[in-house]
This record gives sequence, structure tokens and C-alpha cells, in this order.
Amino acid sequence: MSILTKLRCITVDVTGTLMAYKGELGDYYCMAAKSVGLPCPDYKRVHDGFKIAYTDMAKKHPCFGHAEKMPNIVWWKTCVRDSFVKAGYDFDEETFEKIFKRVYSTFGSSAPYRVFPDSQPFLRWLRSQGVTVGIVSNAEYRYQDVILPALGLNEGSEWDFGVFSGLEGVEKPDPRIYKIALERAGNVAPEEALHIGDSMRKDYAPAKSLGMHALLLDRFNTPDAENWKKSGATVLPDLVAAREWLTSEH
Repeated sequence: MSILTKLRCITVDVTGTLMAYKGELGDYYCMAAKSVGLPCPDYKRVHDGFKIAYTDMAKKHPCFGHAEKMPNIVWWKTCVRDSFVKAGYDFDEETFEKIFKRVYSTFGSSAPYRVFPDSQPFLRWLRSQGVTVGIVSNAEYRYQDVILPALGLNEGSEWDFGVFSGLEGVEKPDPRIYKIALERAGNVAPEEALHIGDSMRKDYAPAKSLGMHALLLDRFNTPDAENWKKSGATVLPDLVAAREWLTSEH
């Protein structure tokens, strides 16, 4: 029997699994700076500054400030300002406001993302097989309301429900985010569910800890993939291979 016949629900990660970023972060910060007549900030400094600022914000105000009811735009404004400051750019308030508006609206649209060509067909195929499809992502509300639909991944045609950390107040790798998904799927038992993602720490390990099935996608030939395989994980190159794996006899 194929594993698909045992499954009632499949949950899927978003970034690195269904879609990826286009270009570099610096491209978008550069466009924003140029729009107010400033030269491009240094790509590496901006990238490194953003990594530090984002990690810092995620520690201080997890789940995009969910617990403090911090508005999404305030969370990102602090993060973007810190990114520039840590990169060595200190703009006056008026200039920063203009740059930030551009950055915030760009990342709230489909512009910086590309959907992998196998994502939409895979999700539609799962639903045609009677499987409930859930999206589980460390992301804010705009993924659900704006970004995924703008990329052609819609609730009701590609997926049935979403669990987004910014809306739930729980984020991966906390297994509770997967518990919420199982409940939302109709109180599905863990052994009747599978999670697909691209991170051992955030996707595979927490889902397995609940008793769910799990598999990892390695779309970019990450060096860690060999260790994932050695630890016993199923690692596949894309969702075409995932469909084959789901329907083959094990």
C-alpha cells in the first residue's frame, strides 16, 4: 500500500518548499533607497545587518509581536530601521519613513517571491485525492491574505487551512504549531498526517516528535542534506519526487 492511502492531512512549509525569494535582500533595499534619490546601500552590510536585526526582533518580540499585540507594521519598521543602523546607515526620520514604506509594500506583494513550478500542481493534486492540505509557516498575516493568493496559491483551491505564527502566537520549531494544524484539519491523528518542509530543526524534527510522518525537500543541494539522510530522514529534491514517493509502494 502507498503511504498516501494512510494520510488524511498533509501540511506544507512555505519558504524553500513552495516558493523562494527572488534576488537578494539588497536589491529591494537598493530600489527603496534609489526611490528617494539616495545611492545603493552596500549589499553585504545590509544583508548582515538584517540578519542581526531580524534575529534580535524575533527573540524580543516573537511571532511578529503577537503576545504584545504589536502592529505588524511597527514590528517591521523597527526591524528595517535596525537593519540599516547595524549596516552603518542612519537616515533622518523623514527619509527613513519613505524608504520603509517602499520596503514594506514590496515585501507585502508577490514581487520578491517566485513559486516553484511544481507547487500549485502538487497542492491541487493532493486535494483531488481527498487529502486536507494545510500551510504551516513562521510568517505574518500578509502571507495568508496577500502574498500566497498573489502567487496563485489560494485557500480553497490549493490549500484548506493555514497556521501562521504571526496569527497564532506559536512558531516553529515549537511542536504546538503542528498540534494546531492537526486540530484545524479536523482533529486528525498524527499518524494520519505528513509534514513537508526544508528544515530539519523547524519542520522534520517537531512534526516527527508528535508522531506525524515527515519528509524534507532539498531543492538547493544544501550540504546538510547528507546528514539528514544519515539520520534516517526521507529527503527528496522536489514536489514531483514527493508525489512519486507518496504513491509508490513502501
